[in-house]
Amino acid sequence: MGAADVVPGVSGGTIAFISGIYEELLNTIKAFNWSNIKQIKSNGLISFWKRVNGNFIVALFAGIGTSILSLASLISGILEEEGQTSQKIALWSFFFGLIIASVIYIAKQVKGWTYKEFLGLILGGAVAYYITIASVAENSDGMLFLFFAGALAISAMILPGISGSFILVLLGAYQPVIGMVKSAVLALKAGELMGLLALGIPIGVFAAGCLTGLLSFSRLLSWLFKKQENITLATLTGFMVGSLNKIWPWKEVLDTRTNSDGIIIPTVTSNISPSSFELMYGMDSYLFSAVGFSVIGFIVVFGLEFLGNKFKNEQ
Repeated sequence: MGAADVVPGVSGGTIAFISGIYEELLNTIKAFNWSNIKQIKSNGLISFWKRVNGNFIVALFAGIGTSILSLASLISGILEEEGQTSQKIALWSFFFGLIIASVIYIAKQVKGWTYKEFLGLILGGAVAYYITIASVAENSDGMLFLFFAGALAISAMILPGISGSFILVLLGAYQPVIGMVKSAVLALKAGELMGLLALGIPIGVFAAGCLTGLLSFSRLLSWLFKKQENITLATLTGFMVGSLNKIWPWKEVLDTRTNSDGIIIPTVTSNISPSSFELMYGMDSYLFSAVGFSVIGFIVVFGLEFLGNKFKNEQ
Protein backbone atom coordinates (compact mmCIF):
# COMPACT_ATOMS: atom_id res chain seq x y z
CA MET A 1 0.00 0.00 0.00
CA GLY A 2 2.84 2.39 0.83
CA ALA A 3 4.60 1.77 -2.49
CA ALA A 4 1.34 2.26 -4.41
CA ASP A 5 0.50 5.48 -2.58
CA VAL A 6 3.83 7.06 -3.58
CA VAL A 7 3.00 6.65 -7.30
CA PRO A 8 0.63 9.30 -8.74
CA GLY A 9 -2.18 7.36 -10.42
CA VAL A 10 -2.12 4.27 -8.19
CA SER A 11 -4.18 3.82 -5.01
CA GLY A 12 -3.16 2.04 -1.83
CA GLY A 13 -6.86 1.32 -1.35
CA THR A 14 -6.68 -0.95 -4.39
CA ILE A 15 -3.96 -3.03 -2.71
CA ALA A 16 -5.99 -3.20 0.52
CA PHE A 17 -9.05 -4.40 -1.39
CA ILE A 18 -7.40 -7.17 -3.40
CA SER A 19 -5.49 -8.42 -0.35
CA GLY A 20 -8.80 -8.90 1.48
CA ILE A 21 -8.23 -6.41 4.31
CA TYR A 22 -10.27 -3.46 2.98
CA GLU A 23 -13.44 -3.77 5.06
CA GLU A 24 -11.43 -4.68 8.17
CA LEU A 25 -9.34 -1.56 7.58
CA LEU A 26 -12.46 0.64 7.36
CA ASN A 27 -14.01 -0.92 10.47
CA THR A 28 -10.74 -0.60 12.40
CA ILE A 29 -10.39 3.09 11.54
CA LYS A 30 -14.04 3.64 12.43
CA ALA A 31 -13.39 2.07 15.87
CA PHE A 32 -11.18 5.03 16.79
CA ASN A 33 -14.09 7.04 18.18
CA TRP A 34 -14.76 9.07 21.31
CA SER A 35 -16.93 6.33 22.82
CA ASN A 36 -14.06 3.82 22.80
CA ILE A 37 -11.53 6.42 23.97
CA LYS A 38 -13.70 7.31 26.99
CA GLN A 39 -13.74 3.65 28.06
CA ILE A 40 -9.95 3.60 28.58
CA LYS A 41 -10.45 5.03 32.07
CA SER A 42 -12.95 2.36 33.13
CA ASN A 43 -11.81 -0.69 31.12
CA GLY A 44 -8.10 -0.03 30.66
CA LEU A 45 -5.75 0.20 27.67
CA ILE A 46 -5.79 -3.54 26.89
CA SER A 47 -9.56 -3.48 26.36
CA PHE A 48 -9.24 -0.35 24.19
CA TRP A 49 -6.43 -1.97 22.16
CA LYS A 50 -8.65 -4.97 21.40
CA ARG A 51 -11.64 -2.78 20.51
CA VAL A 52 -9.65 -0.80 17.95
CA ASN A 53 -7.90 -3.89 16.54
CA GLY A 54 -4.56 -2.42 17.59
CA ASN A 55 -2.26 -5.22 16.39
CA PHE A 56 -3.75 -5.03 12.89
CA ILE A 57 -3.54 -1.25 12.52
CA VAL A 58 0.00 -0.99 13.94
CA ALA A 59 1.30 -3.77 11.66
CA LEU A 60 -0.43 -2.23 8.63
CA PHE A 61 0.70 1.35 9.17
CA ALA A 62 4.22 0.23 10.12
CA GLY A 63 4.39 -1.50 6.73
CA ILE A 64 2.98 1.54 4.91
CA GLY A 65 5.35 3.92 6.70
CA THR A 66 8.41 1.73 6.11
CA SER A 67 7.55 1.42 2.42
CA ILE A 68 7.00 5.17 1.96
CA LEU A 69 10.22 6.08 3.75
CA SER A 70 12.28 3.52 1.85
CA LEU A 71 10.70 3.91 -1.60
CA ALA A 72 9.77 7.62 -1.76
CA SER A 73 13.22 8.70 -2.97
CA LEU A 74 13.55 5.79 -5.43
CA ILE A 75 10.11 6.11 -7.03
CA SER A 76 10.01 9.91 -7.10
CA GLY A 77 13.53 9.84 -8.57
CA ILE A 78 12.37 7.60 -11.42
CA LEU A 79 9.24 9.68 -12.07
CA GLU A 80 11.16 12.98 -11.95
CA GLU A 81 13.83 11.90 -14.44
CA GLU A 82 13.81 14.11 -17.50
CA GLY A 83 12.58 12.47 -20.69
CA GLN A 84 11.13 9.01 -21.24
CA THR A 85 13.24 6.27 -19.64
CA SER A 86 13.07 2.49 -19.55
CA GLN A 87 12.66 2.62 -15.74
CA LYS A 88 9.72 4.99 -16.00
CA ILE A 89 7.98 2.83 -18.62
CA ALA A 90 8.64 -0.31 -16.55
CA LEU A 91 7.16 1.32 -13.42
CA TRP A 92 3.99 2.50 -15.18
CA SER A 93 3.64 -0.86 -16.97
CA PHE A 94 3.82 -2.78 -13.68
CA PHE A 95 1.05 -0.70 -12.15
CA PHE A 96 -1.00 -0.78 -15.38
CA GLY A 97 -1.04 -4.59 -15.23
CA LEU A 98 -1.84 -4.43 -11.52
CA ILE A 99 -4.84 -2.13 -12.09
CA ILE A 100 -6.18 -4.24 -15.00
CA ALA A 101 -6.14 -7.33 -12.78
CA SER A 102 -7.72 -5.33 -9.94
CA VAL A 103 -10.58 -4.26 -12.21
CA ILE A 104 -11.28 -7.91 -13.03
CA TYR A 105 -11.01 -8.91 -9.37
CA ILE A 106 -13.35 -6.24 -7.97
CA ALA A 107 -15.87 -6.57 -10.83
CA LYS A 108 -16.16 -10.27 -9.89
CA GLN A 109 -17.17 -9.26 -6.35
CA VAL A 110 -20.35 -7.57 -7.65
CA LYS A 111 -23.24 -9.95 -7.01
CA GLY A 112 -25.40 -9.34 -10.07
CA TRP A 113 -25.13 -6.44 -12.52
CA THR A 114 -28.25 -4.30 -13.02
CA TYR A 115 -28.63 -0.85 -14.57
CA LYS A 116 -27.75 0.68 -11.15
CA GLU A 117 -24.39 -1.10 -11.06
CA PHE A 118 -23.63 -0.13 -14.67
CA LEU A 119 -24.56 3.47 -13.86
CA GLY A 120 -22.17 3.40 -10.88
CA LEU A 121 -19.46 1.90 -13.12
CA ILE A 122 -19.87 4.67 -15.72
CA LEU A 123 -20.05 7.43 -13.10
CA GLY A 124 -16.97 6.14 -11.27
CA GLY A 125 -15.04 5.86 -14.53
CA ALA A 126 -16.02 9.37 -15.62
CA VAL A 127 -15.01 10.93 -12.28
CA ALA A 128 -11.64 9.14 -12.20
CA TYR A 129 -10.93 10.00 -15.85
CA TYR A 130 -11.74 13.67 -15.25
CA ILE A 131 -9.36 13.73 -12.28
CA THR A 132 -6.55 12.34 -14.48
CA ILE A 133 -6.94 15.17 -17.04
CA ALA A 134 -7.51 18.02 -14.56
CA SER A 135 -5.04 20.92 -14.54
CA VAL A 136 -2.12 20.78 -12.12
CA ALA A 137 -1.90 23.61 -9.57
CA GLU A 138 1.29 25.46 -8.64
CA ASN A 139 3.25 24.14 -5.66
CA SER A 140 2.17 25.42 -2.26
CA ASP A 141 3.34 24.60 1.24
CA GLY A 142 1.32 26.81 3.63
CA MET A 143 0.29 25.09 6.87
CA LEU A 144 -3.48 25.37 6.35
CA PHE A 145 -3.04 24.20 2.76
CA LEU A 146 -0.97 21.20 3.89
CA PHE A 147 -3.67 20.24 6.41
CA PHE A 148 -6.49 20.22 3.84
CA ALA A 149 -4.26 18.60 1.20
CA GLY A 150 -3.57 15.77 3.66
CA ALA A 151 -7.28 15.35 4.48
CA LEU A 152 -8.26 15.22 0.80
CA ALA A 153 -5.37 13.00 -0.28
CA ILE A 154 -5.90 10.39 2.45
CA SER A 155 -9.59 10.20 1.55
CA ALA A 156 -8.56 9.38 -2.02
CA MET A 157 -5.87 6.94 -0.88
CA ILE A 158 -8.37 4.65 0.82
CA LEU A 159 -10.58 4.65 -2.28
CA PRO A 160 -9.59 1.89 -4.73
CA GLY A 161 -8.87 3.54 -8.08
CA ILE A 162 -8.39 7.11 -6.86
CA SER A 163 -4.76 7.99 -6.22
CA GLY A 164 -4.06 10.11 -3.17
CA SER A 165 -0.63 11.05 -4.47
CA PHE A 166 -2.17 12.18 -7.77
CA ILE A 167 -4.60 14.36 -5.81
CA LEU A 168 -1.49 15.91 -4.22
CA VAL A 169 -0.08 16.47 -7.73
CA LEU A 170 -3.28 18.24 -8.81
CA LEU A 171 -3.22 20.41 -5.68
CA GLY A 172 0.44 21.27 -6.20
CA ALA A 173 1.37 19.57 -2.91
CA TYR A 174 3.14 16.43 -4.20
CA GLN A 175 6.61 17.96 -4.56
CA PRO A 176 6.52 19.73 -1.15
CA VAL A 177 5.29 16.59 0.65
CA ILE A 178 7.72 14.19 -1.06
CA GLY A 179 10.46 16.77 -0.53
CA MET A 180 9.71 16.86 3.20
CA VAL A 181 9.81 13.06 3.44
CA LYS A 182 13.12 12.85 1.55
CA SER A 183 14.63 15.66 3.66
CA ALA A 184 13.48 13.97 6.88
CA VAL A 185 15.09 10.67 5.82
CA LEU A 186 18.36 12.45 4.96
CA ALA A 187 18.31 14.38 8.25
CA LEU A 188 17.66 11.15 10.15
CA LYS A 189 20.55 9.38 8.42
CA ALA A 190 22.86 12.32 9.11
CA GLY A 191 21.73 12.60 12.72
CA GLU A 192 20.66 16.23 12.25
CA LEU A 193 18.24 16.73 15.14
CA MET A 194 17.53 20.41 14.39
CA GLY A 195 16.72 19.59 10.78
CA LEU A 196 14.28 16.90 11.92
CA LEU A 197 12.62 19.29 14.38
CA ALA A 198 12.22 21.96 11.68
CA LEU A 199 10.53 19.44 9.39
CA GLY A 200 8.40 18.11 12.25
CA ILE A 201 5.92 21.01 12.17
CA PRO A 202 4.88 20.84 8.46
CA ILE A 203 4.95 17.03 8.49
CA GLY A 204 2.85 17.04 11.68
CA VAL A 205 0.29 19.42 10.15
CA PHE A 206 0.04 17.25 7.03
CA ALA A 207 -0.30 14.11 9.20
CA ALA A 208 -3.05 15.80 11.26
CA GLY A 209 -4.94 16.51 8.03
CA CYS A 210 -4.50 12.88 6.98
CA LEU A 211 -5.81 11.66 10.34
CA THR A 212 -8.85 13.94 10.15
CA GLY A 213 -9.70 12.84 6.61
CA LEU A 214 -9.11 9.18 7.43
CA LEU A 215 -11.41 9.13 10.46
CA SER A 216 -14.17 11.05 8.64
CA PHE A 217 -14.15 9.39 5.22
CA SER A 218 -13.76 5.82 6.48
CA ARG A 219 -17.15 6.12 8.22
CA LEU A 220 -18.85 7.12 4.97
CA LEU A 221 -17.23 4.25 3.05
CA SER A 222 -18.12 1.73 5.76
CA TRP A 223 -21.76 2.90 5.65
CA LEU A 224 -21.85 2.60 1.84
CA PHE A 225 -20.53 -0.97 1.98
CA LYS A 226 -23.22 -1.92 4.50
CA LYS A 227 -26.13 -0.22 2.70
CA GLN A 228 -25.21 -0.41 -1.00
CA GLU A 229 -22.37 -2.91 -1.37
CA ASN A 230 -23.02 -3.85 -5.01
CA ILE A 231 -23.30 -0.27 -6.30
CA THR A 232 -20.27 0.76 -4.23
CA LEU A 233 -18.17 -2.07 -5.69
CA ALA A 234 -19.30 -1.22 -9.23
CA THR A 235 -18.44 2.45 -8.70
CA LEU A 236 -15.01 1.52 -7.32
CA THR A 237 -14.47 -0.66 -10.41
CA GLY A 238 -15.27 2.41 -12.52
CA PHE A 239 -12.77 4.48 -10.54
CA MET A 240 -10.04 2.01 -11.43
CA VAL A 241 -10.99 1.85 -15.12
CA GLY A 242 -10.88 5.66 -15.29
CA SER A 243 -7.51 5.81 -13.54
CA LEU A 244 -5.88 3.72 -16.31
CA ASN A 245 -5.66 6.91 -18.40
CA LYS A 246 -3.09 8.31 -15.99
CA ILE A 247 -0.80 5.27 -15.84
CA TRP A 248 -0.59 4.37 -19.55
CA PRO A 249 3.19 3.93 -20.04
CA TRP A 250 3.69 5.81 -23.34
CA LYS A 251 2.92 9.52 -23.35
CA GLU A 252 3.51 12.61 -25.43
CA VAL A 253 4.46 15.59 -23.25
CA LEU A 254 2.41 18.62 -24.30
CA ASP A 255 3.36 21.07 -21.56
CA THR A 256 5.88 21.26 -18.71
CA ARG A 257 6.95 23.42 -15.78
CA THR A 258 10.16 23.64 -13.76
CA ASN A 259 9.87 22.86 -10.05
CA SER A 260 11.81 24.45 -7.19
CA ASP A 261 14.67 21.96 -7.66
CA GLY A 262 15.08 22.93 -11.31
CA ILE A 263 13.55 19.66 -12.55
CA ILE A 264 11.24 19.83 -15.57
CA ILE A 265 7.87 18.30 -14.65
CA PRO A 266 5.27 17.34 -17.32
CA THR A 267 1.93 19.04 -16.57
CA VAL A 268 -0.07 18.06 -19.67
CA THR A 269 0.42 14.73 -21.45
CA SER A 270 -1.39 12.67 -24.06
CA ASN A 271 -1.41 8.86 -24.37
CA ILE A 272 0.16 7.49 -27.54
CA SER A 273 0.88 4.03 -28.95
CA PRO A 274 4.32 2.38 -28.57
CA SER A 275 4.98 2.80 -32.32
CA SER A 276 4.06 6.51 -32.19
CA PHE A 277 6.34 6.84 -29.16
CA GLU A 278 9.28 5.42 -31.14
CA LEU A 279 8.64 7.77 -34.08
CA MET A 280 8.15 10.83 -31.87
CA TYR A 281 11.12 10.38 -29.53
CA GLY A 282 13.44 8.36 -31.76
CA MET A 283 14.02 5.78 -29.05
CA ASP A 284 12.98 2.26 -28.12
CA SER A 285 9.48 1.92 -26.67
CA TYR A 286 10.66 -1.02 -24.51
CA LEU A 287 7.44 -2.80 -25.50
CA PHE A 288 8.52 -6.32 -24.56
CA SER A 289 9.84 -5.33 -21.14
CA ALA A 290 6.67 -3.26 -20.61
CA VAL A 291 4.50 -6.29 -21.34
CA GLY A 292 6.66 -8.34 -18.97
CA PHE A 293 6.26 -5.86 -16.13
CA SER A 294 2.51 -5.64 -16.81
CA VAL A 295 2.27 -9.42 -16.48
CA ILE A 296 4.19 -9.25 -13.19
CA GLY A 297 1.74 -6.61 -11.92
CA PHE A 298 -1.16 -8.81 -13.03
CA ILE A 299 0.28 -11.81 -11.18
CA VAL A 300 0.89 -9.75 -8.02
CA VAL A 301 -2.85 -9.09 -7.71
CA PHE A 302 -3.75 -12.75 -7.67
CA GLY A 303 -0.84 -13.46 -5.35
CA LEU A 304 -2.27 -10.88 -2.94
CA GLU A 305 -5.71 -12.44 -3.37
CA PHE A 306 -4.25 -15.83 -2.41
CA LEU A 307 -2.57 -14.35 0.68
CA GLY A 308 -5.76 -12.47 1.54
CA ASN A 309 -7.84 -15.66 1.40
CA LYS A 310 -5.24 -17.46 3.52
CA PHE A 311 -5.36 -14.60 6.06
CA LYS A 312 -9.17 -14.84 6.24
CA ASN A 313 -9.10 -18.63 6.67
CA GLU A 314 -6.58 -18.36 9.51
CA GLN A 315 -8.92 -15.96 11.31
